[in-house]
Amino acid sequence: MKFSSAALTILLCTARASAWTSAGRAPRRFLAVQLHSTTAGAIVTEVDGTEATESFRLKFSEDSKPISPWHDIALKNEDGSYNMVVEIPKMTKAKMEVSTKEENNPIAQDIKKGVLRDYHGPIFWNYGCLPQTWEDPNVKHPELGFFGDDDPIDVVEIGSAALAMGTIKPVKPLGVLAMIDDGELDWKVLAIATDDPLAAEWNDIDDVPASIKDGVREWFRWYKTPDDKPINEFGFDEKYLSKDEAIKVIDETNEAWSKLKSGETDAGKIWTGN
Repeated sequence: MKFSSAALTILLCTARASAWTSAGRAPRRFLAVQLHSTTAGAIVTEVDGTEATESFRLKFSEDSKPISPWHDIALKNEDGSYNMVVEIPKMTKAKMEVSTKEENNPIAQDIKKGVLRDYHGPIFWNYGCLPQTWEDPNVKHPELGFFGDDDPIDVVEIGSAALAMGTIKPVKPLGVLAMIDDGELDWKVLAIATDDPLAAEWNDIDDVPASIKDGVREWFRWYKTPDDKPINEFGFDEKYLSKDEAIKVIDETNEAWSKLKSGETDAGKIWTGN
């Protein structure tokens, strides 16, 4: 399945689909449909449920058939770019994520101790994951000594545009950061959309301004502390690894996903469609 860089977005709303803030707002039900042109057909995302409630789901389909944004969307494109599934648009707070244990893996708002999760302030970049990747919780990293966090690998897209939730965006990896979160290895791939004006100038981690790299790392270091949790730590002396190293990490997580999808690795409660 290959994606062109063009996307047609149609929003049919009874409320603003971009309004992803948390407390003090009455829930509103809306329908949002987004179409992505592909060589195989059209990927459609459609909202089911009510915003800012446990019922909310962003579901994916192709040719009127449900698909999984994790398992059924290609990791790479013919031009060498990678497909990012946008879970959290920049400058929003709701902690949205691909639901790995639900049928067809829709995007839903994360819940902790029965409460919908929101960041305490907006995230300043587009945040999501790479399909067909998995950080295996059964495998210990040989250098860092931590196990994977049991999710698709995360992507922080640092381009200028705010991308809608559910967007399938071709991106160029620039580097990767090894975050240690609650004792688990949680890689953060730093990337830029291939159609961003700066994509032609930024080709590796050293091309990215230090202010952006430091900003991303410090945001992820501190974002849980308002909940009385400790700061997050980072491997490799808190340094970003290069683009080549990022691609190695992506390849490793893609191999882990392949074993999960084939049944070679026990899926447990994860939904794989098998």
